[in-house]
Amino acid sequence: MLIALSGLPGAGKSALAGELGRSLSIPVLSVDPVEAALWRAGIDRSQPTGLAAYVVVEEIAAGLLSLGQSVVVDAVNDAVEAREQWSALAHRHQVELRYIEVVCSDPAIHRRRLEGRRRDIPGFVEPTWEAVEARRANLATWDEPRLVLDSLDSLTENVAAAIAYLGESVPQQ
Repeated sequence: MLIALSGLPGAGKSALAGELGRSLSIPVLSVDPVEAALWRAGIDRSQPTGLAAYVVVEEIAAGLLSLGQSVVVDAVNDAVEAREQWSALAHRHQVELRYIEVVCSDPAIHRRRLEGRRRDIPGFVEPTWEAVEARRANLATWDEPRLVLDSLDSLTENVAAAIAYLGESVPQQ
């Protein structure tokens, strides 16, 4: 199974992805550390490193799926093209695709979380609240079925809801 998380920066998707990966014993592939690695390797930030990071994560996910391994992808996935990328990958590997969108329904809390987070991703520059708001204004509408989780709920509750949503489809490792 391919599990694609979606949500604005700071909404709580990485926390959910990590807990899902631990709970289900499946790998989590995150776009942000890949993009930061591209910058550390000397690729200029003016280049489309965000797109490149999605492509790299897709390739790693393809390798894992070809081995019969489920995978969680942790990315904003706010564009139709990003979601189509995961759909095509799932189709190529004949695996089920499940989307989980993580939101933070209180903008003040979301902003505090974003501005206060300190992730251990060398070279990664956290987006500003203004950048997140711009992304929010341009979020692509969803046509795909998905589970929407609010990070104001406890992480434990959200992990349980996600696992219930994934149901019998996730092979036991």
